[in-house]
Amino acid sequence: MSVISHVCLGTADLARAYPFYAALFDELGLTLRFHEPEHGWAGWMPRDADRPLLIVGRPWNGAAPDPGNGLMTALTARSRASVDRCYALALAAGGTCEGPPGLRPHYHPAYYGAYVRDLDGNKLCVVCHEAEGDA
Repeated sequence: MSVISHVCLGTADLARAYPFYAALFDELGLTLRFHEPEHGWAGWMPRDADRPLLIVGRPWNGAAPDPGNGLMTALTARSRASVDRCYALALAAGGTCEGPPGLRPHYHPAYYGAYVRDLDGNKLCVVCHEAEGDA
């Protein structure tokens, strides 16, 4: 059982955020569970489980989305090449770099990650925890 039920990432504009996340989540092996533009949200899940959900949508209180200081959502990639592809997809879709793909051995010897901000300023990490060739 996963400890995480769902993660919500706020957006001011689902029509703009949807293509950004659809490409990234497809590369990470997630499948679309729902897309409800009339309600301002969409959710993805692993292909082999119904949790955790990753939801992108307007904040329920109607206020503007506000990325928290220190808040980051880290997503697991199957390989270092997938980390590289996710980073490229995010930047091509208008995201900004917070740290290019690379090893970060100060976390652990095989930690290979990339950091981006989405179109609303949410900080994301895509990481592979496997040694090269082990994924």
